[in-house]
Amino acid sequence: MVILYEYPFNERIRTYLRLEHLFRRLAELILRSHPLDHHYAIQTMFEIMDVGARSDLKTEILKDLDKHKQLYNSYRGNPAISEAALDQFIARLDTCFSALHEDAGKVGHALMDNEWLMSVRSRITIPGGTCEFDLPAYHDWQHRPAEQRQQELTTWTQELASLAEPVQLLMALLRENGLPQKVMASNGQFQQNLPQGKTYQLLRLWLDPNLGLIPEISGNRLMFSVRLLQRGSEGRLSLATDQNTEFEVTLCA
Repeated sequence: MVILYEYPFNERIRTYLRLEHLFRRLAELILRSHPLDHHYAIQTMFEIMDVGARSDLKTEILKDLDKHKQLYNSYRGNPAISEAALDQFIARLDTCFSALHEDAGKVGHALMDNEWLMSVRSRITIPGGTCEFDLPAYHDWQHRPAEQRQQELTTWTQELASLAEPVQLLMALLRENGLPQKVMASNGQFQQNLPQGKTYQLLRLWLDPNLGLIPEISGNRLMFSVRLLQRGSEGRLSLATDQNTEFEVTLCA
C-alpha cells in the first residue's frame, strides 16, 4: 500500500482538486447515520458553495469540457476506436456541459433560498455557533431519524450535481494521460526540469508509508522539486538527508 499525493501546477486544477475532495467527503458523510456526521456534511456542502462561488469557475469548466469534446470528435473514423464507445463518451461530455450551462447563476443558488439552511450557514463558522440555544430548529433536525436526514441531504446535494459531475470527469481524464516513472531522491531531495512546449497541470506522487517520510512538493511550468521530510519526536519536520529514496511520480498534461 502506498500513499498518493497530488500537486496542481495552476489555480484551475487546484480548485478542481479542492472540489473533488469536498464532494468525496460529502458523499461519505451522507452515508453515515450519526447526527455529527450529518453536521459536517452540511458544513462540507457550504464549503462547496463557497469554492463554487468563483465567478470564472463555470466558464473554465465549460471551456475544458468543450476542449475535450473537440479532441474526442477528432478521433472519429479511427479504426482502432469504437464509434459506439466514442459516441457514448461524447454524449457524457454533452450532458455535463448542458447541465452546467443551463444551471443559471452560481452553482447551488437554489439552496440560498432555503431560509433554514442559510440560518445554519450563518452560524456554522462561529465556534460553537450551532448550539441548541442558538439554533433550536437545527438541534431538532439532528434528532430526527437518520433516514430523513439522509434524504434531505441527498436532495440538497442534487443542487450541486451540475458542478460535481464535470469536475470528477475532467480530473479522471487528466489523470489518465500521465505515464508513471520511478525516480530517486538523493539526500532527501529530488528536482526535475520539465520539457518546453508542453504544459503539465498535475503531479501525482506515490510514497511508501513505511518509509515514514512526508513529501513537500513545489513546482511551476519549468520544473518541480520534492523534499522528503521526516517527523521528529516532538513533531518537528526536518529534511531526510541521511537516505536516498525511490518513489514514483506521474506528470499529467
